[in-house]
Amino acid sequence: MEAAKELDIPNTSVTKIARYFEQAGLVDVDYKHLKGPKIKFLKTPDSDFKNQTETDLINKMKFYKSFRDIESANKLILKLYNIVVHKGDDESKKIYKAVHKFYTDNFMKQLVDKKIKEPVTSLDKYYFDVDKMRIEVNIIKQEMEAVPFYIISLMKLSDVTRLVIDSIKEEVISKITFNLVFQSHEEEYMVKKEYKIKIMRLMKEVFPDLTDEVLQMYSDYIVLTSLGMGEVELLLRDKQLEEIVINSASEPIWTYHKKHGWLETNIVLEDEAKIMHFATLAGRTVDKTITTLSPLMDSHLTTGDRVNATLKPISSQGNTITIRKFAESPWTITDFIKNGTIDYVSAALVWTAMQFELSALIVGGTGSGKTSTLNVFSIFIPPNQRVVSIEDTRELRLPKTLHWVPLETRMANPEGKGAVTMLDLVVNSLRMRPDRIIVGEIRRKNEAEVLFEAMHTGHSVYATLHANTVHEAITRLTTDPIGISKSLLSAVDLIFVQNRNRRNNTRRTYQIAEMLEEGNFNLLYAYNFKKDKLLRVNPPKAFYKTLEVIAGLTKAEVDSEINDKIKVLKYLVANKINTTEEIALLIKNYYVNKKYILKKIIGGKNNK
Repeated sequence: MEAAKELDIPNTSVTKIARYFEQAGLVDVDYKHLKGPKIKFLKTPDSDFKNQTETDLINKMKFYKSFRDIESANKLILKLYNIVVHKGDDESKKIYKAVHKFYTDNFMKQLVDKKIKEPVTSLDKYYFDVDKMRIEVNIIKQEMEAVPFYIISLMKLSDVTRLVIDSIKEEVISKITFNLVFQSHEEEYMVKKEYKIKIMRLMKEVFPDLTDEVLQMYSDYIVLTSLGMGEVELLLRDKQLEEIVINSASEPIWTYHKKHGWLETNIVLEDEAKIMHFATLAGRTVDKTITTLSPLMDSHLTTGDRVNATLKPISSQGNTITIRKFAESPWTITDFIKNGTIDYVSAALVWTAMQFELSALIVGGTGSGKTSTLNVFSIFIPPNQRVVSIEDTRELRLPKTLHWVPLETRMANPEGKGAVTMLDLVVNSLRMRPDRIIVGEIRRKNEAEVLFEAMHTGHSVYATLHANTVHEAITRLTTDPIGISKSLLSAVDLIFVQNRNRRNNTRRTYQIAEMLEEGNFNLLYAYNFKKDKLLRVNPPKAFYKTLEVIAGLTKAEVDSEINDKIKVLKYLVANKINTTEEIALLIKNYYVNKKYILKKIIGGKNNK
């Protein structure tokens, strides 16, 4: 074949590439030709703005202007911006500059600050690695759009190269059994390794001149996006993301970014069937199912990421998936103090309460950090006590220094058998001789009654509850559907309220209160938004009295305990000790030999 001779590549490579182009309608291949397949060029790959000149695009803008269609104008300028960023050729830049001027003059000047010169600005840009791939993330803000965009790209490829890679990907996908579910990381590794070998063999035939490093990158991309959740897998590897949300196949995937909040991505799934397939995969790994008869599912991935899924028509716009990512490095008390989530005095108060077996509730709204706070506070439990945790979906990660038994509920099978409820586990935990019981969330009356009975019989209990203030928490506990007697609430010693400020994407400890007799409360600390800090409201009453009864400590001794713990916390922050295991080890040693630790870390002097 002449093409093979001119390019100095094997005939087989040219034939394979031609076959992919033929499938895309770019060339016509005559396989009956005597000297080998004859390739006839038909057209180049269609671009987003095929055959559209600068004048055509400006006329489009004029049309949008006449109908005051800002949304369509925004989409057009954003598409042009992305083309310029990824292609960077002179012609694209020239067209963008002309359309950009019209957009700025006719859409922006009347609506936004005149100092703003660019309709699209870059807020952030970073990279992360997935196997051999280097992933680029651009976070951009478009004026007159409320939500920034999360633009993810694997590599800067020509349209032709991307078409070939996508064709190879489709060929691989067609040979994969999609019912395949990995029961362990080892099984997943072996299957992916086998497929990667096959892909590399095919890649070397198609791209004989490319280096092994580039071929590895292409192969990793195909494996990652062919097995599992496709391009969603790339989002799962971004450590800056907290949540990944699929609302339907008719709109892009959304993400919640640690720094930038909600963002709209450039990933759109093909159809509703794809979303249902992803939900099914997520459920099967932990023996949970989602069907039209059972259209709701709570599950988690093998990585620990929490998954909720719904099917149409329960979610009327389409099938949905919400993935709450499991942080590779869980939050610690050091992180909380450095980020301003809690201050030294309040953290030391929590530590003292946890050390001396006071029960506590962590309350807050959705996404306020209740479970993270519970996880952070649990590190203060002495390691010589047995801890039993109970959750619907496993989220807690306690350090290895603790004597910890995690329990998890289980849904019934399709025959309605085998269910293990939260109440079953709460009742069973009392037979396991626990010193501390941790419950993921209180939802029902039976669970609450058993937990409060456990508190009254000498167990220390920690749990989360959905409520925005201490007052709301008490109201929720004492009215349906929970509806326990208000007199039982005195078994709880402390209530911590966590708050998430969606305007500036911060989480703070909002209130700290102690429970009094007859179910009333005394507010100790409240968050001041203007000063961005917790302020003392009332001095403790029951806190000192309880510690005197159960530990024989005077008020002066309790204050001394709190001051000593403040010194240790300052040491953790100053020395950037922020891994769970390191902090847990230091706290264990503090319990074993407090005087030695204080002398070791602060030399017997006050660390002001």
